[in-house]
Amino acid sequence: MKTNGKLFLVPTPLGENAAIPLPEYVLQTLGQLHYLVCERAKTSRQLLKTVPGERPIGSWNIEELNKRTADNELKALLQPALEGHDIGLLSEAGCPAVADPGARLVALAHQYSIQVVPLVGPSSILLALMASGLNGQRFCFQGYLPANRSELLGALKKSEQLSARHDQTQIYIETPYRNMAFIETALQALAPETRMCIAADLTLPTAWIYTTTIEQWKKITLPDLHKRPAIFLLHAKK
Repeated sequence: MKTNGKLFLVPTPLGENAAIPLPEYVLQTLGQLHYLVCERAKTSRQLLKTVPGERPIGSWNIEELNKRTADNELKALLQPALEGHDIGLLSEAGCPAVADPGARLVALAHQYSIQVVPLVGPSSILLALMASGLNGQRFCFQGYLPANRSELLGALKKSEQLSARHDQTQIYIETPYRNMAFIETALQALAPETRMCIAADLTLPTAWIYTTTIEQWKKITLPDLHKRPAIFLLHAKK
């Protein structure tokens, strides 16, 4: 009886020229795989150039999985594993399947009894929480909040109430070109004593992380965070 291959969840750098390299064993695992599923093939090929040895890029079979991939296309991406071959799942940046379309493939792998193997690597969400000084015992990742300003105002106020009620850090991610609009809206929506952390360019030479109250945020000069990947966190007083 043929045994299924494994699905390796392969973390990727959080940006170009990351100051902290991927663990060696992650690159070694990549070097042993022949089938990859990624969010964007171009980004993955850049990573494959760092794999030890002189293996040609064309020796990997690379398929894309993104938000436009239909559910009925997922099984075909797992077909190599169903035939006994190991597969690697890569995100565009950071950990696959966390705020990432690869989660659907992982769910399907479990349905087909394909062993899922997560590998250690950078997670912008956890790195930001670690560095924020906010509550690391209770936290909730909210993902992307609404882009519409009035809806964002309401979502932030509701999130602040949840934080105060449950003594819980609330964590968000935003499309980089909307960072400044998000910050402006947060400064308008949140209470003066609520603490907010902004963590940008994590693991990169340009990394910037700062936590203070909304009252103090209104008094400082912000760096230009336009188009810089960032994580936002808040913790409200009861």
